[in-house]
Amino acid sequence: MSNVSLFLKKNKAEKSNVFYPATKTLLDGDGKPLKWEIRRIPTKEDEKIRESCTREIPVTGKPGMFRSKINTGEYMTNIMVAAVVSPDLYNAELQDSYGVKTPEDLLKEMIDDPGEYSDFVVFVQKLNGYDITIDEKANEAKN
Repeated sequence: MSNVSLFLKKNKAEKSNVFYPATKTLLDGDGKPLKWEIRRIPTKEDEKIRESCTREIPVTGKPGMFRSKINTGEYMTNIMVAAVVSPDLYNAELQDSYGVKTPEDLLKEMIDDPGEYSDFVVFVQKLNGYDITIDEKANEAKN
């Protein structure tokens, strides 16, 4: 029998922000990569972001029928933008310095190396509990 008091919110561990050097091209005074402050995304916020990146597309050969399709690139970019606490990707001066007008474009300008960007995607996914890839889950299910 479980004790409900153990499940009360007061017993839930707090999730602290973490720091991550998202790119090797932005350096501090000592020549070390600047660490960005990253937060975890709550489930409700993740659902809103996922919904905003989902489109209804027509089913081929079935007039009037549609299926949902998520734009995964847009979804991951939006999750990453939401996760970054510092630097402030919404800061107009920072955006202007890179010649962009959106936090999504700023993120891609600041982390302009595809490998670093991909590493940051993986970091944010793991931070938010997605530490097993879909391929790994499929292989696990087969065994």
